Amino acid sequence: MSTKPEPTSDVNIEITKHRSEGPWRIALRRLLRQRSGIAGMIILGFLLFAAIFAPVIAPYDPNEVLIGKEPVKKRAKPCIHLLGCPEDQPQHIMGIDGNVRDEFSRIIYGARISLRVGFLTIGFAIIVGTILGTIAGYAGGWVSNVIMRVLDVLLAFPFLLLAIAIVAVLGPGLINAMLAIAIINIPVYARVSRASVLAVKEDEYVTAARAIGASPTRIITQHILPNSIPPLIVLATLGIGTAILETAALSFLGLGAQPPDPEWGAMLASERNQVFSAPHLVFFPGLAIMLTVLGFNLLGDGLRDALDPRVRID
Repeated sequence: MSTKPEPTSDVNIEITKHRSEGPWRIALRRLLRQRSGIAGMIILGFLLFAAIFAPVIAPYDPNEVLIGKEPVKKRAKPCIHLLGCPEDQPQHIMGIDGNVRDEFSRIIYGARISLRVGFLTIGFAIIVGTILGTIAGYAGGWVSNVIMRVLDVLLAFPFLLLAIAIVAVLGPGLINAMLAIAIINIPVYARVSRASVLAVKEDEYVTAARAIGASPTRIITQHILPNSIPPLIVLATLGIGTAILETAALSFLGLGAQPPDPEWGAMLASERNQVFSAPHLVFFPGLAIMLTVLGFNLLGDGLRDALDPRVRID
């Protein structure tokens, strides 16, 4: 007597499909269904493209002074032939800065500096912070108290003031500014890492690994860290935009990038008194900083929802 197989429901199909996919593939699929995540990726995609192909996109060297090479004057307004600028005038999409350099070329090359600042700064902070937080969360006791109390002292200071103090001791410069921003961000990642380790280390698979005699190093690297990385990824994505903004603030104060580096904060600082006479020299660097920070924030929001299984994405 033959029996017909029961029809498979859509729910079972969805469960089987999820089981056959890895967690990161599921997170990527969920991210691509997030409007904020897609918008962030588009913005950052343009920024990354500009940084990689800056020598091709930029019509001039960012530090090239055009005096004697073209009939231009300092702080000249943008000239775009398609928008009615006379053909006999050289085209400068974003105008000329106070040192007679092409503003568009400096904005494009500034993307390289900003991305390098964001990734290197947060990369250093997340590595050191994760190590300290993992040790504190797994060891517990007096080890955790010593590490976390030292980090609490750093958190007690206003971020920007502490960064200014560190740069004042080390000396002005982009590298020192990046190091200062990294140091003030370490406690944030350490606290998140410690919280994730505390939530994971008592799970059954960690207890089973401990019962079969696995070493603490093996337990941490193969069982605890892989399951505590998602919140750090989200926090790091949001932190990159913040690091770029903080470094631009230090450069604006003269403590970060030094002339003639085409860093957006330094470009704002050099033309801050021309906001009414040459507003384009303030508007374009400010717009670049705003779009970069917005892109990382949108991507971070999308990643937060994509990596959280409790959030339903239609």
